[in-house]
Amino acid sequence: MSEMVNVAVDAMGGDNAPAEIVKGAIQAVNDNKNVKVFLVGPEEKIKNELAQYSYESLQVEVVNATEVIETAEPPVMAIRKKKDSSIVKSLYMVKEGICDAFVSAGSTGAVLVGGQVVIGRIKGVERPPLAPLIPTKNGVSLLVDCGANVDARASHLVQFAKMGSVYMENVMGITNPRVAIVNIGAEEEKGNILVKETFPLLKSCPDINFIGSIESRDIPAGYADVIVCEAFVGNVILKMYEGVGGTLIHKVKEGMMTNLRSKLGALLVKPALKATLKAFDTEQYGGAPMLGLNGLVVKTHGSSTAIEIKNSVLQCVTFKEQKISEKIKEKITLEV
Repeated sequence: MSEMVNVAVDAMGGDNAPAEIVKGAIQAVNDNKNVKVFLVGPEEKIKNELAQYSYESLQVEVVNATEVIETAEPPVMAIRKKKDSSIVKSLYMVKEGICDAFVSAGSTGAVLVGGQVVIGRIKGVERPPLAPLIPTKNGVSLLVDCGANVDARASHLVQFAKMGSVYMENVMGITNPRVAIVNIGAEEEKGNILVKETFPLLKSCPDINFIGSIESRDIPAGYADVIVCEAFVGNVILKMYEGVGGTLIHKVKEGMMTNLRSKLGALLVKPALKATLKAFDTEQYGGAPMLGLNGLVVKTHGSSTAIEIKNSVLQCVTFKEQKISEKIKEKITLEV
């Protein structure tokens, strides 16, 4: 029997809390008997939501937290002052070994700051990045960094590449994952100062499969498995990706309803189209893990529904079972 994986879930994080958060957590435990969720937030509210569902009671525990960190609050101040918030209590549960991972759709700033201040970085890790999976023609790629480090240095990006390679090889099962750096052209001499400084370091790095630069238009084609960039660029890519994807899905559906012929055609292609569109739904891949911490922190979208919460919790199980933190620690320790 596999070891039980304990996941703290911020029940009050995001636009749809606590309803969708609790729903997703219950879907996760009903889907996997080796995971236990600790729903952190106002006990009465959480128990009212839980009353709607059937689940194994040993797999769900409510942890009372009387405070909530709002999105607009200064992250550092909020972490310091709101010790009884759902985010801070969850982070300490990971730090103290009660839980293996933490999932939140709440304040990104508070989660990022708390992850580093409370849980702490693996020795040798300079900057933990957020690394979401994004859909491509060939499956998925890992975008590192998408929001944690907007002023990264070249040495940070090299570590992003190494940690991203560990993740893709062990979680996604991709042997010798291809690593590329986001650039404005394929030529080595192109790019800004950061890219020009990072390129030769990646090129000479012996423990990654660096294939050179990748332009943003080639990302959806799946030319690389690990896409390296600093967080400003990564966040723009991610938001554009999601926006274009949502617009295309809307336009396709709209086009199929224009006349009788298109409606008949839609009925014929509906099963295949549904499967294709599902592959490009980012909720199917869970949240963005914060790589390089002493415990796992997964940040999901503020607008997360139950599907993304469920997949984020299950993502934690894979992360734990594959010992990703330990493998990142081994790889980074070699350079310090």
